[in-house]
Amino acid sequence: MTLRRIAIAVAAICWAGFWAGAAAAHDTRPLFIEITEDNAGHVQLSWAAPQSLQAAQAPLVSLQGCAGVQTAGANRHLYGRSAYRCADGLSQASVAIAYPLYNPSISSLVRVTFATGETRSAVLDPSETIWRIPQHEDFASVAQTYLRIGVEHIIGGIDHLLFLAALLYIARTPRRVLITVTGFTLAHSLTIFLVALNIVQVSVPAVETVIALSIVFLAAEIARNNRETLAWRRPILVAAGFGLVHGAGFAAALSEIGLPQTEKLSALLFFNIGVEIGQLAIVLAVFCAGWAINAATSRAVPIDHRPVRLAFSYGLGIIAALWFIERFASALA
Repeated sequence: MTLRRIAIAVAAICWAGFWAGAAAAHDTRPLFIEITEDNAGHVQLSWAAPQSLQAAQAPLVSLQGCAGVQTAGANRHLYGRSAYRCADGLSQASVAIAYPLYNPSISSLVRVTFATGETRSAVLDPSETIWRIPQHEDFASVAQTYLRIGVEHIIGGIDHLLFLAALLYIARTPRRVLITVTGFTLAHSLTIFLVALNIVQVSVPAVETVIALSIVFLAAEIARNNRETLAWRRPILVAAGFGLVHGAGFAAALSEIGLPQTEKLSALLFFNIGVEIGQLAIVLAVFCAGWAINAATSRAVPIDHRPVRLAFSYGLGIIAALWFIERFASALA
């Protein structure tokens, strides 16, 4: 089975993504909560809610088990800051999240920095409104947390998904898809580790701009449909080249979350595994959709794929071009 017959499925997935995330590539952000402790037992609690949340639904975030000292912005804005005095440190503290009207069903990302410099991170389900700050880091909890973060990042990253969809369209056959996706995986895995461990320094705005440009490039290749170009003949080279940039983008997102001090390599490994699991799920979904469409149309009148190809390529190119302009302007600011 070739991917030529599943162009409709790919186009449908991408058009759904356009309407879900055309305004911004990563608008499915969680409620971000940061807790910082100093050596004197003082704790700063700050939070920022996604812009998609209404101001009337601004969350009330508090630290239970500590004495409140000062609060700023609570229940008035989508962000806030509070100061606490924790006599016993954070060992007995819990984070409490409450919404004035109703639970908006968004996840929460909590990052804790202890006085020792050690950090902890956790992703909470929308139903988890109270979270006990853990005492000790362990391999199992780090693996579970960062595996989940990796899956959620690739699934929620519409720009990465559209780049992958364009690669699948160009690669077409199962063998070429396997080779191409492997090249993309190896390349972005390399830069995830290099950037996350601060071995290589990158400009995040520049990386995001090039990611958008990579999608514009593939959209143009699909629109031209010239099978003699390097992208069509050796898609693995394009996947690996731009995969290095996409890996830097993954690492930049991971840097916002932070890495645990005692299980840093484990967190990186399982974050990357989570990204691969999400990526594999998308590839399998596209192939299953293609198989279903191929089975349904095999005995029907042949479909003219040219309008589908043009709709897919131009839609992809327009959205990616808008992202490129926005991100390029941000990089220059």
